[in-house]
Amino acid sequence: MNAHPDFLTHRRKPKFKLPPGSTDAHCHVFGPGDRFPYAPNRRYTPEDAPKDMLAALHRHLGVERVVIVQASCHGSDNRAMLDAIADDPANIKGVCIVDNTFGDKEYQALHDGGVRGARFNFVKHLGGTPDMDLFRKTVDRIKEMGWHIVLHMDAPSIIPLSDMIRALPLPFIIDHMGRVPGKDGVDQPPLKALLELAKLDNAWIKVTGAERISLPPYAEAVPIAQAIMAVAPDRVLWGTDFPHPNSTHEADEADLVDLVPQY
Repeated sequence: MNAHPDFLTHRRKPKFKLPPGSTDAHCHVFGPGDRFPYAPNRRYTPEDAPKDMLAALHRHLGVERVVIVQASCHGSDNRAMLDAIADDPANIKGVCIVDNTFGDKEYQALHDGGVRGARFNFVKHLGGTPDMDLFRKTVDRIKEMGWHIVLHMDAPSIIPLSDMIRALPLPFIIDHMGRVPGKDGVDQPPLKALLELAKLDNAWIKVTGAERISLPPYAEAVPIAQAIMAVAPDRVLWGTDFPHPNSTHEADEADLVDLVPQY
């Protein structure tokens, strides 16, 4: 990722005009590292992509509302995200990462700072299954606060985790279409399991991450998103995933906006 202020000169304007009030429901802020250090035990070190860069991208795309998702490289230090929310708390909200040290004071500070969800990674390259005691404790804690839980997982994990997910007593969101490979099409078992979960009233699926499950122009992602939207048309979320950590290529967010009418 080019962290220079002119990074938008390499990005085109989308052909599709997003409607008023459009929300980027999945994006990140990274650093700057000299102000908001990355976690010592991180699995990757991104290039800085601070809040002003994200704001510039959203102006460029026509996005008006934002959900900033805490990424694993910052661990449970949510300060960079909270700092970005504070610039426009009416239109920016956040999803945090927590650990076993968090008590009432920490949760209240997150809530007051605009956080409305907690995220857990089940993705192998990011460390695999989380501490399930912490997971269960967090679910109980945030349920009473009216928050939701965000699940980031790989396609092979969807079927093994389905029973646990079905039992969740609060709204849950699955990131990036469950990361099911676009090349495997709509008949793949992980997608079928995801669609079964999508039928639950408390299930939301992000039709984000086209650039994670396919390559430009992302045609293989379209039928996957369409299958999800056919099951739960009013419980899907769209976002850019800027700045695309650990991606296989540099995505142009205009391409991701232009997928919306195709979906």
